[in-house]
Amino acid sequence: MKTALCVAMVLGLFSRAEATAAFDLLRQTAVSYTGSLPCGGWDCECAFGRQQSCCCAAQPLFDLEEATFMRMVGLWEGLSHLNSQIEELTAGCKIAFNAAMLPMSGCLGPFTSNVSISYQSVSLNQGNGYNPALGTFTAPHAGLYSFSFTAYSNVGSAGQRLYQKMQLMKNGQLIASSWEDNREDSEDSSSQTLLLQLRRGCQVYVELMSGRQLCGDTQGQNTFSGYLVYPFSEQ
Repeated sequence: MKTALCVAMVLGLFSRAEATAAFDLLRQTAVSYTGSLPCGGWDCECAFGRQQSCCCAAQPLFDLEEATFMRMVGLWEGLSHLNSQIEELTAGCKIAFNAAMLPMSGCLGPFTSNVSISYQSVSLNQGNGYNPALGTFTAPHAGLYSFSFTAYSNVGSAGQRLYQKMQLMKNGQLIASSWEDNREDSEDSSSQTLLLQLRRGCQVYVELMSGRQLCGDTQGQNTFSGYLVYPFSEQ
């Protein structure tokens, strides 16, 4: 048993000595080598002295890692910028309102000048773009909007003049109108729906023309509504 152990120790020492001799020979050969290296620049001190994580391709690999990292940084910055643009574009996209005139048994008008109609019964005002006190919608965000308004009047009996005219305005500019002028009908209504491109801050409202009137709307059938179809950038 002891003899076998001694033999193993001797063989181990011999193997270590043989390996050391082979390594020294390899190092001397590499240091004395004067030809061209396939990798273009082997750091022999690094390769034979430290060995771990060291080879002739260390610098190219480092350059590749650095380039990859910088590209990832660029991609991250691009994604962050894109995310900011998306957030800016879609911010406040839930924009919609629906309002009606308060029920009345009498008439609104006639007036000596055009009057903005105040639709004070508000059932929806997402985005808070509609002001019921003024009857005006102010666009919180640039985009394509859809607007609708209904004109209703009931003068009570046939033979009386049904005389109404309402018009949709954008920043003081006439966009669409609806009117009725006859003595044959005592009750009538009409509606308009249209699309408008608005910038942030643009104002849309409905006005009653001078000399005209709305009567007998006891159920709040005069309505004004709108919503954002899709937003767009103002740039």
